[in-house]
Amino acid sequence: MTAALESTARELPTPGPIGPGTRMWDETGLVTFSLTAGSAFLLQTMEPTISAVVDAHSTFRTDPMGRALRSISSVMMWVYGGEEALAEADRLRAMHASLNTTDAAGVKHKALASGPWAWVLHTGTFAFTENAKYFARRPLSYAEKEAYYQETVQLMRNFSVAPKEIPEDFAAFEKFFAEMVDNQLESTGTARDYLRVIRSVAPPKQLPRALAPVWRAAVAPVGKLQYFVTVGTTPEPARRKLGLTWSEADERKLRALGWLIARTVPLLPERVRYFPIAYEARRLERDRVRLRKMIDLRPL
Repeated sequence: MTAALESTARELPTPGPIGPGTRMWDETGLVTFSLTAGSAFLLQTMEPTISAVVDAHSTFRTDPMGRALRSISSVMMWVYGGEEALAEADRLRAMHASLNTTDAAGVKHKALASGPWAWVLHTGTFAFTENAKYFARRPLSYAEKEAYYQETVQLMRNFSVAPKEIPEDFAAFEKFFAEMVDNQLESTGTARDYLRVIRSVAPPKQLPRALAPVWRAAVAPVGKLQYFVTVGTTPEPARRKLGLTWSEADERKLRALGWLIARTVPLLPERVRYFPIAYEARRLERDRVRLRKMIDLRPL
């Protein structure tokens, strides 16, 4: 275990829903979430155990759209599902309990091994802060990063992440994350396949074969954009391991794109700005607050 995670025992929150008033509630459901979800998944597939399990069991090569939609809807449940968020976490743990494999070198890998299981959520923390860096009106301050990180600690407890895998604060998380990227991640075939898949997203299985060329032409710009953003929001040491290049011109282009998105998305109606589960949860919460106000103001 890395030194960043060597800490004295501390009190951690008990499992419980993510609620209104948190940054996670306000921002995870935005459609811009998907822009850096790609770099999170790429970093996951560079971790040897996750790579082996994904290689053996994931449908990201054969059904990339279906897999992406299922993943996004699950993440929305983590944040906006209320008590059902805990059931969703339990469902995912149960599903992954049997997703074990042995790689070509004979090394056994378990999806629920404590380090890899935690790494999935840690990549989400990185992706969230990178999203704010590029696609928000301003990046998060260090204090805001710390506050958000403590929200992710709640999420990790909901997923039964082992306490030893949870850095104490954002500063410890940064050290841990950098050490993981530098020393533990590898240029895996799974990661390289993922980069190939997002550049040319295969049509859904249910789409008639005759419409496949239309699909490929329509999604080609989306795939190009997703690939560009994924590479740009991946840490430079990980890019080097994968043999990816990123120029100063690319960086300027990404920042210009982010500037435009940061000023366009807030102008959209909330129903369009948020993924469906997030939108409905936020609307329901506003209705609940209004009802509570009416109840409190009723004549007695």
